[in-house]
Amino acid sequence: MFETTAPTFANNHGYGVQPPQPRVQSLRPSSKTEMNIRVYRIFKFFVLLSPRDRSRLSTPQADVEVDIPPDGGYGWVQVGVGFTINAFTWGQTASYSIYLAHYLSHNMFSTATSIDYAFIGGIQFAVSLLIAPLVTVIARKLSTQPPMLIGILLQTVGFISASYATRTWHLYLAQGLLIGLGLGFIFVPSTPVISQWFSKKRSLALGISSAGSGVGGLIFSFGIQAIIDDLSLAWAFRITAIVSGVMNLLAVALIRNRNSTVKPPQLGFDTKLLVRYDVLLLLGWGFLSMLGYITLLYSLPDFSASIGLSKTQAAAIGAYLNLGTAIGRPMAGFASDKLGRIEVAGVLTCFCGFTCFTIWTPATNYGVKILFAIVSGAVVGVFWMTVSPIAAEVAGLPQVPSLLSIMWLTIFLPILFAEVIALKLRRPGASNEYLYPQIFAGLSSVLASACLLELWRYRRGYRGQNWRPIKDENLAS
Repeated sequence: MFETTAPTFANNHGYGVQPPQPRVQSLRPSSKTEMNIRVYRIFKFFVLLSPRDRSRLSTPQADVEVDIPPDGGYGWVQVGVGFTINAFTWGQTASYSIYLAHYLSHNMFSTATSIDYAFIGGIQFAVSLLIAPLVTVIARKLSTQPPMLIGILLQTVGFISASYATRTWHLYLAQGLLIGLGLGFIFVPSTPVISQWFSKKRSLALGISSAGSGVGGLIFSFGIQAIIDDLSLAWAFRITAIVSGVMNLLAVALIRNRNSTVKPPQLGFDTKLLVRYDVLLLLGWGFLSMLGYITLLYSLPDFSASIGLSKTQAAAIGAYLNLGTAIGRPMAGFASDKLGRIEVAGVLTCFCGFTCFTIWTPATNYGVKILFAIVSGAVVGVFWMTVSPIAAEVAGLPQVPSLLSIMWLTIFLPILFAEVIALKLRRPGASNEYLYPQIFAGLSSVLASACLLELWRYRRGYRGQNWRPIKDENLAS
């Protein structure tokens, strides 16, 4: 056997030694090099990057979803469910303008004032949103259907109780508080469901669903006025209670959430969202747009009566407004999916404000009023159609229930006081007694669109005077 040994070399003393080994430079950087890299990264983060870049690096990305929605299938059944819920909750709420016009033209409650009637409508709308955090927590504990059943019971009891009201405070409790609580328990748990079933077609699905409020408002506007004329105000309440209760029960039987897959936190009030600039802009849009929305929605029939139209024509104006809603919202939803949800919502909100100045203010006859009702109806409620998909873009799909809960609290005050402010701005006896409410509604919508413009600029990344989107590969370096 032979052994293989490394060759040896003789040194000056004749002894064998190993050959010199090549010197290999270490690939690990020195401590000085590492320090330079760290300093550069800190400098880049705080100096070279824009505030938007730093926000995206330091916060979770809203576009990352933990689940891919099916974008169809049983989701279209949920669209039908949402359509039904909107028709028999917000649709009947929109018809409060018919009750308001009736109250203002008839001295049914001797101690009531116009401000009382405005507050009753505001309470009905606002209470449904004020209880959003509580209902969100209940939905997290019990799932979607139980709170909705509670809401149907409260809504039905509210309508029936209102039919027996003989004092102003009876209306406050029944038509204001009880019906408002019922709306909240029905509406809040069902709102995030459609977004869980759709991604690319999310705005279209929500547009079709939210069109239900327009169809419901159209039905109730004509129906309630006819029932009041042919039967009585009390029977208008009772028939509304029966029809709404039955249809909402059908919706509860068919609704299905995907919480087990999406795993939303469903926090009643997630304070972490309130420190984000984009969330604050979204909340500002909701706050301002509701001032214009409620003013227009509740004031239109009484304004029509103030310029000499009959009760039937005034009720028809409210119905045409809801017709515009039913036609416009699906179209706006389709455009949102194609052109961008924030962009379309901002443009339509601004357009609504301009129609208040250019069509509503100079309107003096029935034909122009019909035109304004249809055109404004198509865009005035764009908030309700787009708030959920925009919330998904801003905060991420799992955070939608939490962000919507904060949104409902944010718009509580404008919904409660918008019509009160409008009636205070009204000038009885003037040639156009609703001039100041019209200006108020228009300015609110225009300012609301400015919030979305800033949100769009912020999300795309504004550097200097150049408008261009942020590239994720630049952020990764």
